[in-house]
Amino acid sequence: MKKVLILLANGFELYEASAFIDVLGWAMAFGSEPIEVVTAGFSKQLHCTFGFDVIPGSLISQVDLDSFDALAIPGGFEKAGFYQDAFSQKFLEVISYFEDAGKIISSICVGALPVAKSGVLKGRNATTYHLLEGRRRKELGSFGAIVQDSPMVRDKNITTSSSPATAINVAFDLLERLTSRENADHIQELMGFDPTTK
Repeated sequence: MKKVLILLANGFELYEASAFIDVLGWAMAFGSEPIEVVTAGFSKQLHCTFGFDVIPGSLISQVDLDSFDALAIPGGFEKAGFYQDAFSQKFLEVISYFEDAGKIISSICVGALPVAKSGVLKGRNATTYHLLEGRRRKELGSFGAIVQDSPMVRDKNITTSSSPATAINVAFDLLERLTSRENADHIQELMGFDPTTK
């Protein structure tokens, strides 16, 4: 069984996390092979954007990182405290651990920023949130990434994206990489998406 760790920072964006959870959940129910999803953070309760409190399935200290095949990171809002967690040493160490093991890392929107801050995107193609006068893309570049003007960028084992609008595509990209294109297309159809448009 494949396993995916969804790493949640305080201040994460619920929609972006739910794209991963929903697509992988449908794949678990109807896909060609089972996928277990574990949500984890550094606190027993997290406050995400727009006033929701969420209880992650586990604390990071309780999970065996070796047992996972992929890491998924939703973005979040600075005003909600996202970067306090996402830029913390412990958060960055989890990212580095997955990179060192050659495992898949998928991020949505500003979820790319802690990936880059960890050092794993130096000299590699990536993207992140493109509005607000490009402030986040400049930050991405300052961490050594080669910034691309694209909705979604896959460089070897790492996928980054530009906005919440890309969330579902990143989730299906992750599913495809974990299983197969045929399986991802099958789940897209079952969920009512057109697999021919990406």
